[in-house]
Amino acid sequence: MSGLSVIFAPLLPWQAIWIAGGLAVVLLVLALWRGLRGWALRALAALALLAAIAQPALQREETEPLSDIVVLLDDRTTSQRLADRADQTDSAVAGIAAQIARLPNTELRRVTVPDGAGNAGTELGAALAEALAAEPRSRVAGMIVVSDGQAHDAGLIPEMPAPLHLLQTGRQADWDRRLLIQTSPGFGIIGEETQIRLRVEDLGAVPASAGEMADLTIAVDGGAPKSYTVRVGRDLELPLVLEHGGQNVVQFSLTPVEGELTTRNNEAVVQINGVRDRLRVLLVSGEPHAGERTWRNLLKSDAAVDLVHFTILRPPEKQDGTPVSELSLIAFPTQELFIDKIDEFDLIIFDRYGERGILPAAYFANIRSYVERGGAVLVAAGPEYATVESLFQTDLGEVMPARPTGRVLSEGYLPRPTALGLRHPVTAGLEGAPPREGEPTEEGATHWGRWLRQIELANPVGDVVMSGARGAPLLVLNRAGEGRVALLGSDHAWLWDRGFEGGGPQLELLRRIAHWSMKEPELEEEALYAEIEPGTLTLTIVRRSMAETVPPVTITRPDGTTEEVALSETAPGRFTARWTAPEAGLYRLVDGDLERVVALGPAAPREFENTIASPEPMAAALAASNGGVTRLEEGVPSVRQIADGRRSTGLGWIGITPRGAAATVGIEVHPILPAWAWLVLAALLSVGAWMLEGRGHPRRTPPSGA
Repeated sequence: MSGLSVIFAPLLPWQAIWIAGGLAVVLLVLALWRGLRGWALRALAALALLAAIAQPALQREETEPLSDIVVLLDDRTTSQRLADRADQTDSAVAGIAAQIARLPNTELRRVTVPDGAGNAGTELGAALAEALAAEPRSRVAGMIVVSDGQAHDAGLIPEMPAPLHLLQTGRQADWDRRLLIQTSPGFGIIGEETQIRLRVEDLGAVPASAGEMADLTIAVDGGAPKSYTVRVGRDLELPLVLEHGGQNVVQFSLTPVEGELTTRNNEAVVQINGVRDRLRVLLVSGEPHAGERTWRNLLKSDAAVDLVHFTILRPPEKQDGTPVSELSLIAFPTQELFIDKIDEFDLIIFDRYGERGILPAAYFANIRSYVERGGAVLVAAGPEYATVESLFQTDLGEVMPARPTGRVLSEGYLPRPTALGLRHPVTAGLEGAPPREGEPTEEGATHWGRWLRQIELANPVGDVVMSGARGAPLLVLNRAGEGRVALLGSDHAWLWDRGFEGGGPQLELLRRIAHWSMKEPELEEEALYAEIEPGTLTLTIVRRSMAETVPPVTITRPDGTTEEVALSETAPGRFTARWTAPEAGLYRLVDGDLERVVALGPAAPREFENTIASPEPMAAALAASNGGVTRLEEGVPSVRQIADGRRSTGLGWIGITPRGAAATVGIEVHPILPAWAWLVLAALLSVGAWMLEGRGHPRRTPPSGA
């Protein structure tokens, strides 16, 4: 094809040419007013001069027609695999592609839309925008989307240059029941009720057989489920009591009903971190000493700890005649603390406490029973532990993890983790820990400062995790019944707090001892848990153990199949393995008696939030583009070419608008006249006007008598 047009290449700015043209018009009007006969020729001469300045030329363009483009979006997200939607999609894509291939001068661009990353759902809007950006908008004759219509980013659909059509999968008889978790707390107090708000909804063409009630079960960490019967379509608040600290995985399941579209949205998983309301600690200091402040600072620095602290300033044997009315001491409420309210405490600490008759002997028997019922006792021993006033000589001695020999070692020594301590979570990984006795010290390494006193301990029961002077046990941890007892055979931890010889991690060590005593999950010797990489289905399985080797961990998938994963030791007492799950869901990790439930992926996948096919999310974009909706349940529509602005959809057909776009393949430019020719023409016209005007006046004669 070719086209002819006139172009200009002016020698002066267009403003100057217009001014000159205006001046020529003024002169033409003046010539008409005076009645000059050559005004027409003068006008043509002025026009020729202006043309010489504007330099008009003829431009010839050679063009070739371009084909129209039809974009076909093929939705292959997870919701498109429900029922027979995949077959509907395959049939529609094949039918549309065949019809477009038969249309003259028309090309098809097919785009497949997968699941959005990170539970983003169906990103049809982004796919449409990307497809349009890749093609010239002047050639796009239509956009066809084969989908269930559930576009989760419909607001991103751009303005369409041609009709946008939705070929909707699914069937009008589809219905589904889903479970929605509306609110769930991130944290819950152990032993107290936590409220979770949820809702059971029916969507689509719900049959009467579905009923108005639904059976719901709740299981925590894969344990025995509790069953409830709930009403459909009503907000519900269900109570939940967390029984342990750390991560609690709560699984909600609806009993499937025959005929519903999918059961994938019948389950939901939430993870709630179990925390203690307040840790109640009783600290009893036998006498004032330099290390007393260390314990108090440690416990008061934790906002979650309620501390009750008593220091015995005046033992019973001290009789100096001071009137009682002049004493400013608080009476030690032994009956209330060690009989009436002892079970309210999570931990009892005896700091350099010696038995001097302040507590009756029967009270120590009650403290021992408190430990055996699940309580915790921590003893920071001073010289009194090696005497007849030792707590070991009371009924509490039955659960103490080591016996004093009666010797106090008053010499400098370096506290060291034992071989067992390097694996135990209380002492493993403490910064700056010195090597074990007999092992070489790294050059330039800085280690902890020395302690200067230790009570010699013998016959340790439990785990000796630190040793001190002469290799004697320094820190011994043991379980007694349901409870725990920790014994620190020195009162010189405060030297680290004061920075003696460089100090040491006294606050971290004492914190770990106290929290281990209170059964904090992060300090359990035998533990199994998983660290999930955010936004992925990959997790790191962590097995903490005091053993040298551990067996493989058995993983049970959501479909019930199992897999064994071998672990390798990456740090003392820590075995790990990195594993990627094949799909989102609930996975159970088992190693002997240890079990952990892990939720991978979204608790409720977005693709299954609303599984009923509907054009509503795309309705605004369809209307704005003059497009429409066709249900594939009624068959694949035929494709027609229609004029722009005409109705683009009808019974059994959809329309695309041919754009008639073309590409320029060549340009030729030829001046109408050269510049000199315009000047000659203007000169000839001017002379002709002058001659015409000269013939029009009579010849003048001289007067008579001249």
